[in-house]
Amino acid sequence: MVRTVEFLLDEAAESAVREAWRRLADAGLPSQARHRSPTNSPHLTLAACPELTAPIRWELAEVAAALPLPVRFTGVVRFERPTSVLAWALDRDAALTGLHRRVWEAVVSDSPPGTLSPFHEPGRWSPHITLGRTRRAGAFAGRRVPELLPAPPMPARLIALRSYDTETGVVEVLEPCS
Repeated sequence: MVRTVEFLLDEAAESAVREAWRRLADAGLPSQARHRSPTNSPHLTLAACPELTAPIRWELAEVAAALPLPVRFTGVVRFERPTSVLAWALDRDAALTGLHRRVWEAVVSDSPPGTLSPFHEPGRWSPHITLGRTRRAGAFAGRRVPELLPAPPMPARLIALRSYDTETGVVEVLEPCS
């Protein structure tokens, strides 16, 4: 079982991302629009851990209280990992970096050693909103891809913190402390 920790975008930014998904799908390219799950929505993944324990939840409630957070898109980025990913990158400014570090420290503090993805470690984490993903290497290498996309949304805000349970498919909004 894996529980993700993710930020959600404001309505206008989410709409712009969904438009990018549609354009990629219409062009026959890999797109997040093809994932028909009702839990599929544009998001920024901060970390993933085996379980959201009480100590982790406490810290995440503090992070949720810091929202909304303005963010700035910096352009298109491609990753070639086990999968090919096309995304809009986000500026890793001090505020976003600080909240990410708090999330990372929360999940590290109460997760078994070796269970966290090194891609989410501070310093290695590349904040991005995925537009398309596939197991085909180099799927987004063509020059035409950036021309297909609308301009990234400006301004944009991160407005909520959620977790997705990969085993049950349940999405949970993580609320601030009251």
